Amino acid sequence: MHASQSGTSRSRQVTAAVIGNALEWYDFIVYGFLSSIIARLFFPSESEYTSLLMALATFGVGFFMRPVGGVLLGLYADRKGRKAAMQLIILLMTLSIALIAFAPDYAAIGLGAPLLIVVARMLQGFATGGEYASATAYLVESAPANRRGLYGAWQLFGQCLAVFAGSGMGALVTHTLSPEALDSWGWRVPFIVGLLIGPVGMWMRRHMEETEAFLEAREAQSGESVSFFRMLRENRRAVLVTLGNTICGTVAFYVVLVNMPTFAHKQLGLPLDQVFMVQMAAVALMTVVIPLAGALSDHLGRRPVLLAGTLAFLLLVYPLFTWVAAAPSLERLLFMQLLLCTAIGTVYGPGPTAGAEQFPTGVRSTGLALSNNVGVMLFGGFAPFIVTWLTKTTGDPVSPAYYVLLAASIGLVSAWFLREGAPAALERRQRREVIATAARSL
Repeated sequence: MHASQSGTSRSRQVTAAVIGNALEWYDFIVYGFLSSIIARLFFPSESEYTSLLMALATFGVGFFMRPVGGVLLGLYADRKGRKAAMQLIILLMTLSIALIAFAPDYAAIGLGAPLLIVVARMLQGFATGGEYASATAYLVESAPANRRGLYGAWQLFGQCLAVFAGSGMGALVTHTLSPEALDSWGWRVPFIVGLLIGPVGMWMRRHMEETEAFLEAREAQSGESVSFFRMLRENRRAVLVTLGNTICGTVAFYVVLVNMPTFAHKQLGLPLDQVFMVQMAAVALMTVVIPLAGALSDHLGRRPVLLAGTLAFLLLVYPLFTWVAAAPSLERLLFMQLLLCTAIGTVYGPGPTAGAEQFPTGVRSTGLALSNNVGVMLFGGFAPFIVTWLTKTTGDPVSPAYYVLLAASIGLVSAWFLREGAPAALERRQRREVIATAARSL
C-alpha cells in the first residue's frame, strides 16, 4: 500500500480484508444457533436427538473441508495474488449462504434437501479454509511496517463483531417470531441478511489494490511458483510454531467462549439467559483488548505480548474453573470470564501478524492456511466432543480446564520459539547487540 494513501483509503482496504472473515463467523454462529430448527426441517427423524446429531454432523463437515480449501486457496493466493483469492473466496461464501437461505426443505424435495445443506457446508468450509490466511497476509503486507500488529488484529476484531451480530440475529428471530413462523420462514432471515453482506464484500474486494510485497515477491521469483511440499520442507519451524499458537487460540475460543454457556447451565446449574449476558460482556471486553494488544505488540514485540497473554491464560484457567465450580454464581462466572477473555484477547491481538511474519511473502498464504486450518480442524472442531467426553469420563465438572491447560502449554512453547518480526523489537535487539559487541572489544 502506498505511503501516500489517505486514512479513508486505508480504512477501506482493512474493511475489505476483514469483511470475509466476519461473514464466515456470522454464518457459523447463525447455523449453530438455528441448528435445532434446521434439524427438524432438513434431517427429519423419529428421534429428535438423531435429527440434531445429523445437523451437527453436517456442520462438522465444514471443518474437514477447511484444510483442503486452505491449501488450494493458499497456493492460489501465493500465485495469483491476495486480491484474486479474496474475491474468489467471498464469492464461494456468498454462494454457500444462498444455498442454505433458499434451500427447499425435506417435505418439498425429499433427500435433495439435506444434500443441499451438506454441499453448502462443504463449500463454506472450503472457502473458510483460505479466508483467514489470504486476508491476514493482505492486512500485514498492506500495513506500515510499524503498525502490522494493529492491522493484523483487525482480523479477529471483525470476527468478534460477527459473533455479536450472529448471536443478535439468532436471538431476534427466535424471540420475536412464533414457532410456526420461525419454522416456516423466520429461520431463513438471518441467512438472507448475511447474504446481503456478500455483494458488498465482493464490490469492496474488487476495488482493492494488490500488496506491493506480493508483487515484488512474484517479480523476484520470475513467475516460478513454490510447490506445497517445498514450502513445507523449507518452513517446518514456521508451520509448527504457527500451528501451536493456533491450537491455543482455537481451544480457548471453543471452550471458554462457545462451550461455556452450555457448561455453566448444565454442569453448574446457572440460568442460560443470564449466562449469555455474562458471555456478551466478556466478549465485548475481549473485542476491545484485541486491537490494543495488537498495537502493543508493535512497540514491545510479538513474543513478549504473546508470552504474557498465554502465560496468564495458563495460570488462571484451572484456579478460576475450580473457584467457580466450588460455589457457582453469576458473579463468579462473570469475574472468571472477564479475566480469561482479557488473556485471550492479549493472545489474539498479535496472533495473526505473528503467524504471517513467520513465512516468506511467496508462501505466506499457503503456510498460514495449513497451520491455521489443521489446528482448527483437530483441536477446535473436536473441542465440544472432547470436553463432553472428559466431563462424562472423569465426573469432574472442572475437566474442560484440563484440555485448555494442554492447549495453553502448547501455545506457550510455540510463543517461546516464535521468530520476532516487530521492527521496534528487532531494532532494540540490534542496539543491544551493538552495545554488547562494543563492550566486549573494550
